[in-house]
Order: sequence, then structure tokens, then C-alpha cells
Amino acid sequence: MAAKRPAFTENFARNLDEIRDFLGTSGAGGFAQLRKRLFGDLVPTLSRFPQAGRSFLSHSVRSRAARTLVRRLRARLRAGDDLREMILEDYVALYLVRGDRVVFLSIKHHRQLSFDLGRFWREL
Repeated sequence: MAAKRPAFTENFARNLDEIRDFLGTSGAGGFAQLRKRLFGDLVPTLSRFPQAGRSFLSHSVRSRAARTLVRRLRARLRAGDDLREMILEDYVALYLVRGDRVVFLSIKHHRQLSFDLGRFWREL
């Protein structure tokens, strides 16, 4: 089986910038290690073995809001698309297997919050 071509979204690049900012100057070595592991290990591995990650849509969904979001997400997927996630040390990468490509959609450090607490506190 031929390897799939890796592709990266603007969001993925933005996420890397956010991780660098999140880690700060004291985390520069950690960020360099992430880039090394990401482009030296994860991207080549998923290009050759795209099913190595876990199916993202296999998570159990319990809230009505989450079910609505999953329905919207499924509506955006094409026939044959496979949305998956892979853990790389302290990071979770979200990627899409589509045709002959592996499209890297997002990456987050496990400590990064996915919501804006500062904005919420200002609104209270």
C-alpha cells in the first residue's frame, strides 16, 4: 500500500503557534521536541499507517449539545472519510484520512483549555 500524502490546515499551523505561546520561553525545548517528534515520527507514521489512531467519532456522546455538534460534523464528512485522533506524549492530534491524503486538522497540549475562561469571567 502506498503512503498517503500529508497535508496541514491553517488551523493546525495556528495550533502549533498557540502551543509555542502556551509553553512560553521556558518551554522552548519542549516545543522543539514536539516539532521533532511530530515531523520525524507522527507524520511519517500516519502517512504509512493512517488507521493507527483512534476513531474520533467512536467517543460516547451524552449531552444534547454534543450530539448536535457530532451530527454537524458527520454532515461535513464525505463518503470514505475517516476522522481520527492520535496521542503523542502530552498532545492530541486530530486528523482526517481522505482519499490519498492524511489531513492534519488540529493539535493541542492536554493542558490547553478549549474554552476562553477569561472571557467568561468578564461576563459574570
